[in-house]
Amino acid sequence: MDVGAEAFVVRRPEVADLVGELGLSHHLVHPTSARPAVLARGGLHRLPRPALMGIPADAEAIAEVADAADVERTRSEPTRGLAWDPHTDISVGQLVGERFGRSVVTCSVDPMLGGVYSSLADDIGVRAAIPALAAALDSGAPSLTAAVASLVGAGSDGPVFGALDGGYRMLVAALEATGAAHILRDTPVAAVAPEPTGAVVVTESGVAASYDAVILAVPANVAARLVAATVPGLADALGRVPIAGSAVVAMAWPTEAALPANSGVLIGTDEDFTAKAFTFSTNKWAHLRDDVQVVRASFGRLGQPVEATDDELVATAVADLARVVELGEFESGVRTPSLPAGGPVDALVQRWPSGLPSYGPGHLQLVAEIESHRPARIGLAGSAYAGVGVPACVGRAGRTARIVADEMRSGTMVS
Repeated sequence: MDVGAEAFVVRRPEVADLVGELGLSHHLVHPTSARPAVLARGGLHRLPRPALMGIPADAEAIAEVADAADVERTRSEPTRGLAWDPHTDISVGQLVGERFGRSVVTCSVDPMLGGVYSSLADDIGVRAAIPALAAALDSGAPSLTAAVASLVGAGSDGPVFGALDGGYRMLVAALEATGAAHILRDTPVAAVAPEPTGAVVVTESGVAASYDAVILAVPANVAARLVAATVPGLADALGRVPIAGSAVVAMAWPTEAALPANSGVLIGTDEDFTAKAFTFSTNKWAHLRDDVQVVRASFGRLGQPVEATDDELVATAVADLARVVELGEFESGVRTPSLPAGGPVDALVQRWPSGLPSYGPGHLQLVAEIESHRPARIGLAGSAYAGVGVPACVGRAGRTARIVADEMRSGTMVS
């Protein structure tokens, strides 16, 4: 099973097209009909729908999870004047908190955005994280309710998410084979420096080699370190992209463990839990069904590094999961038994210390500044620039490769 990203949005074409190009379409799978839940106000509830990244399209969507006063605030929101400035950017948390109330943020928006960006809604800017919403408001939507409602009804029919039945390793292996690249493993890079006809790469062992072009497909903070001595303006801008660390605990439980019937549970940020989400992978993905039940627990947000040891993290994941299980299966109202006393039959901790960038207010301007400092023939790819999802990263990689290839063909020299 994947212990990083586990799926991609199929309504964006980049990954589906790449999967087809690599001849892997017959390995494409979609989630089961199991539905996600949110843990809010001390209980399990259906994930608010219809909603856009947890922002409800109407008051009924959050009636079970938000405070009663905020449900009424959401219901009356279209009647209150909306002061939206199309020339500025604010956080998602500020926008939703002001229009719908703070409990809508903590019980619906935070849980959703926390899984995508490993950040809270107050740390995430509207324009970079939800550009369609910003565009709707810029175009004169009379209320936040109207803007969200216009977007949640615009999706096409069919599954939203897809995955490969062999995991993302299958995609990477196919890319390696098809690209016929010469791959140097276990060769850490210390620095990258532009030169008139390309770039020089220096390894930590002191070996330097010149290339016609280099693409830095690494987290922004790593890219900043690599160019710090040679392109300080670029390094400074890259270094201002906030990075959130995270960790995933993958657990295998006996089949007799009575787990909730959901595909997963997102946890509200005002609940007393350390884990921010659980994915019941065996419920969500039919191809993972075997002689165990597989569960993923997610930890870590911006400013909240995962400092526990592996053993401590597994113990916390088990303890938090036990509390989720005790809440029962919300569809039927039947309380489930506790987890087996022996614990999981296997567990693995995967840490992502530079896992995800946080797209704060003004992120688009920061990306423009980064691009202005980029030397010719040194490309920048990854999740820091134009979206953190896998389709966005694949799209960014393709655009970066084309730009760098054009610079090589045109003989663009590094000034």
